[in-house]
Amino acid sequence: MEKADVAVVGSGVVGLAVAARLSKPERTVVVLERHRRYGVETSSRNSEVIHAGIYYPPGSLKSRLCHEGRRALYALREKHPELFIKKTGKFIVAVDAEETARLEQIRARAAESGAEGIALIDGARARREIPQLKAVAALWCPESGILDSEDLMAYYHARAEENGAMFLFSNALTAVERVKDGYILAFGENDERVLARSVVNAAGLHADKVAEMAGFDADASGYRLFWCKGHYFRVRGEIRIPRLVYPVPVRHGLGIHLTMDREGRVRLGPDTQFVDAIDYEVPGERAAAFREAVSRYWSGPEISDLLPDTAGIRPKLSGPEGGFRDFVVEEESAKGFPGWVNCIGIESPGLTASWAVAERVAGFLE
Repeated sequence: MEKADVAVVGSGVVGLAVAARLSKPERTVVVLERHRRYGVETSSRNSEVIHAGIYYPPGSLKSRLCHEGRRALYALREKHPELFIKKTGKFIVAVDAEETARLEQIRARAAESGAEGIALIDGARARREIPQLKAVAALWCPESGILDSEDLMAYYHARAEENGAMFLFSNALTAVERVKDGYILAFGENDERVLARSVVNAAGLHADKVAEMAGFDADASGYRLFWCKGHYFRVRGEIRIPRLVYPVPVRHGLGIHLTMDREGRVRLGPDTQFVDAIDYEVPGERAAAFREAVSRYWSGPEISDLLPDTAGIRPKLSGPEGGFRDFVVEEESAKGFPGWVNCIGIESPGLTASWAVAERVAGFLE
């Protein structure tokens, strides 16, 4: 049986960042991944937005790790200009007095959490930059941006491999046994095994099931995940926006917003739909609901011609009737699992926060 200092379960953006952060010549790191490559689920099916950290309760892990992760991403861009990491800024648009009051509440919370440069501006100023906006006011978020998730994951993967990490793709975890020296992880069709002194559960959509394999009661611990699907549509015609454009947030997400990719192409999404199975189909008939939602704050005809784009599924710790739930990034000695770190419920802003999550994990294990 092979031995490792650390086993990481899952190679989405968080698992990759953890592997990159923890790996070094004198420390053996093994990454188990059920798919044939890294990052094929939530990490590659999202808005690819760098969040400014304005929506989350001050002092929460989502707030702290978002701020730390965003700063790390912009610092990474300075060292590696070949990576597509771009600060664009963002408008959150209010279309009436009630939404303007909600923007002021968001601004106050953002300031309390440490977000930089957030300002409430009038609609005329926002329309000078984007004439199609139906804005009576907007929240200006200068630290927001966009990135190429494949770029970032490839960077983490390459760094981890350079440091000696071993990636075992097409090897799903099948069982976990707690032993004196750590954890025996069984994986793959041939029931191979590795003895790891420490384990990082970064299994994304399946992190609750991995925790259960180790012996956690996912329901009693509050670790049960709910899958929330989001669809995206792409604008077919020519449209260019200099800033990200968001509506006032809705209950289970940030609302259907307009974002651009590295080529400047614009897409709309995501919506929210809780699901019981993984399915990435984007039904064309949903386009009508997208047009209706965006037309509340967008006056241009560009959104009339939409193409189905992609869909992603978010691992939420809060179900359809639940409220705010924070990230779980915890070393579990207190629950009787020394050396086991759970990363559960890493939805938005997980992409932004990925390196900060890895630093927190390293703080537990180093």
